[in-house]
Amino acid sequence: MKNRFVFYSCVLGMALLCSCANAPAPFGPVPSKSQLEWQKMERYAFIHFSINTFTDQEWGNGGESAELFNPEQLDCRQWARVCKEAGMKGIIITAKHHAGFCLWPSAYTEYSVKNSPWKDGKGDVIKELAEACKEYDLKLGIYLSPWDRNRADYGQPSYIEYFRNQLTELLTGYGPIFEVWFDGANGGDGYYGGAWENRHIDRATYYDWPNTIALIRKLQPNAVIWNEVGPDVRWCGNEQGTGNRTNWSRYSYADHVPGQPNNRSLSQGEPDGTDFVVSEINVSSRPGWFYHEIEDSKVKSLPHLLDIYYNSVGCNGTWLLNFPIMPNGLIHENDAAAAKRLNQELNEIFKEDLALGAIASASVERGPLYNASMANDCNPRTYWAAPDTVTQAQITLSFSKPIAINRILLQEHIELGQRISKFSVDAHIDGAWVRIANETTIGYKRILRFETCNARAVRVNIEQSRACPTIESIGLYCAPQVLVEPAIMRNKNGQITIKSTDAESLVYYTTDGSNPTVSSNLYTAPFVITGKVTVKAMAYDNVLKKSGPVATENFDVARAAWKVIYPQTRDNELMFDGNPGTNFMQYGVGHPAYFAIDLGKTLNLCGFRYLPDQANYLVRGIVNHYEFYTSMDGKNWSLASKGQFSNIKNNPLWQTVTFAPVRARFVKLVGLDDTNGWQDFGCAEFDVVTGKK
Repeated sequence: MKNRFVFYSCVLGMALLCSCANAPAPFGPVPSKSQLEWQKMERYAFIHFSINTFTDQEWGNGGESAELFNPEQLDCRQWARVCKEAGMKGIIITAKHHAGFCLWPSAYTEYSVKNSPWKDGKGDVIKELAEACKEYDLKLGIYLSPWDRNRADYGQPSYIEYFRNQLTELLTGYGPIFEVWFDGANGGDGYYGGAWENRHIDRATYYDWPNTIALIRKLQPNAVIWNEVGPDVRWCGNEQGTGNRTNWSRYSYADHVPGQPNNRSLSQGEPDGTDFVVSEINVSSRPGWFYHEIEDSKVKSLPHLLDIYYNSVGCNGTWLLNFPIMPNGLIHENDAAAAKRLNQELNEIFKEDLALGAIASASVERGPLYNASMANDCNPRTYWAAPDTVTQAQITLSFSKPIAINRILLQEHIELGQRISKFSVDAHIDGAWVRIANETTIGYKRILRFETCNARAVRVNIEQSRACPTIESIGLYCAPQVLVEPAIMRNKNGQITIKSTDAESLVYYTTDGSNPTVSSNLYTAPFVITGKVTVKAMAYDNVLKKSGPVATENFDVARAAWKVIYPQTRDNELMFDGNPGTNFMQYGVGHPAYFAIDLGKTLNLCGFRYLPDQANYLVRGIVNHYEFYTSMDGKNWSLASKGQFSNIKNNPLWQTVTFAPVRARFVKLVGLDDTNGWQDFGCAEFDVVTGKK
């Protein structure tokens, strides 16, 4: 018996040796062990919390008093508990944002929690979070802004020493760090120790990134580094949660400068890139990164979050979802509930892999240890592979009877490099093959959505591969229906239109601020409300007896009487037509540039709203610094507000500015510069905020 055991052990060992000898050679850059472990996390959290949380700003200017920081109910265990229940694997905390305020008692600055009233200056947010992450089995990541609007020496060589000293504190005092995150925003207006000026740095040379990265490798060798263009993780090119369907984990890191991104190459990657640099999709649970009470009703819905999941993890990336912390130190219940509901839905969608019951076959195989059955055996260490000379192949999964499917999950054996550049998927329906998808890259994970079909077989066609293709996993699923919230729009005449993406669903709405039910108004046609109103609407499937998420839009006064008095251009009224897809735009007009509007009657104004160009790429005319004026006669103007739309280039959403109430009939928005520096001036939508008379 003992001899037989030895014999079979030898046979197995020889088979494994032969397998290794016959394995495909790595192709191109391959992931490090740290990158592999990191990408397997798939979903993890961002925490935005700083001094600007207490000033209701997106970016602090660096001159705010440390005494403002006083989160009386701060509970990092609540943050960790929410993230754990949401299925996330780690948390990255904004240890220092652009304002320079430090959430730990840094020995190198007085601008930190040690000079705040919170815990009488004896608190340490990073320490409390590190302990909470350990308790809930989450990994800890650190965000340290390279830009510091508080430091007097920002822009001087001495600041780099300060920056590295703080980085050393964070990477040596709180245990293992899984990701180090640097922001791409560098240089601009700031307090700078009281100078109150605009400072610019050479982003390619000032930070001496090679030596800073070497320091991280020394202190936290298992951490991956996000510095917009690499070296381990790159930005996806937007902050809306949209990964690209074509997404290479290849990128030539040395060819790009942090803070000066090529958004298109960041989005798609580079098929001939020399480095393995994975795309990370960072997006907030609500429009802003920091907490604003006005956005409590704007937390992303389940359908929206599902879209982001499929466009991030499902497009060969990872997903970094932000929670803005309230001034009391907690995650808002709306953000927590949305994230947990998403996790429940994902568990429901992917609880049963229908591919496990299929018979797999392939047009070509490398050998018995790389045959088609290795692609649906639920084992991440096995994979199907084609012979070295083959770059086109088919893998077919067949069933004994038709099954209902609407999702397919594909994975390359990414340890050997990303290879596949074009593929398609067919389903065998009612005796015929039907094409259900035409795609490009796969990478670590690709998930496709399609209409539910009853398939007897599914065929993956690898049409182009840069080396012999590998497939580690093919999964098939049937996701339950999820209703999408309706879109609510109002034109300048006050006509409100509600549209549902599901033509079969009924839509119910309210105009009194209450949540709609099946007893509310049934939407059948557009209706007119010219005054201030809150409209809420939901889709309802009368067959499934199922309702979708509630959409909410707050409208101010109707704009039918508005007239643009300057500039006199053909498209000038597009800025208040109620359609964010249309734009008023002046190309190359120079700065300052402005538009002035006659509101038709005198109103009690307490703010304005500005929506920039909503194009995905090459957005133009986005106002960066602004001045806003009011007037009773259109000739004599008074300044009501001035400032900067923080982070508007990367997060081009509605900007709401409030100011002391003033009576006015005319308003003027002046753009002092634009985010691209192209001397353009534009506006997708403009509105005013009115108060009581």
